[in-house]
Amino acid sequence: AIMQLDERPRVRVLARNGYRVLVPSAQGCCGALHVHNGDPIAARKLAKKNIDAFLDSGAEYVVVNSAGCGSAMKEYGELFAGDRSYSDKAAKVASRVRDISELLVERGFEAPTAPLDAKVTYPDSCHLVHAQRIREAPRQVMRAIPGLELAEMATPDRCCGSAGIYNIPQTEMSRRLLDDKMDDCLSTGCDVLATANPGCMLQLDLGVKLRGGDQRVMHV
Repeated sequence: AIMQLDERPRVRVLARNGYRVLVPSAQGCCGALHVHNGDPIAARKLAKKNIDAFLDSGAEYVVVNSAGCGSAMKEYGELFAGDRSYSDKAAKVASRVRDISELLVERGFEAPTAPLDAKVTYPDSCHLVHAQRIREAPRQVMRAIPGLELAEMATPDRCCGSAGIYNIPQTEMSRRLLDDKMDDCLSTGCDVLATANPGCMLQLDLGVKLRGGDQRVMHV
């Protein structure tokens, strides 16, 4: 298995579940934000570097903990559809991409034994729930933690306003979406907001600060 980002907590989770984790030094940005911003040429340039690095590693899976990156990488085949030299390689990498929660549930995982006394709400990341169609896997992982209470929001799959780089050029609309999202999140009485995308984490952390709250915003 490959971690797309060298983040030790995720490496420990995979290692605990029997995976040998590789972190290829030749990898770089996956190109997701460039695709989202309408620049496929720059995205392909970045993606080629990753495709080569991941294939050279010989890994069975490419494990991603960023929903936006995972969504873009699962579409590498489409990104290189007209490129004779990379279309097959891109499709091969795309078929190996898994969100970390997706892989754990798909292959089975060892449930944690230490209790975690926390009330957690899970705002779905749009790129995970709508683009990748992964809804239950993160919830299954969290429900396996002893003591954790998963408090569902009324509309967990509504956008928080981050949306790639949308919160930068469309700040006013983004803040309105965030305000609605925070009403929904905080109505659960949660201690923790857990999500699956770094852009969402930044946006939700801003929301907590704007509300003067003390909730923690964490990756699943």
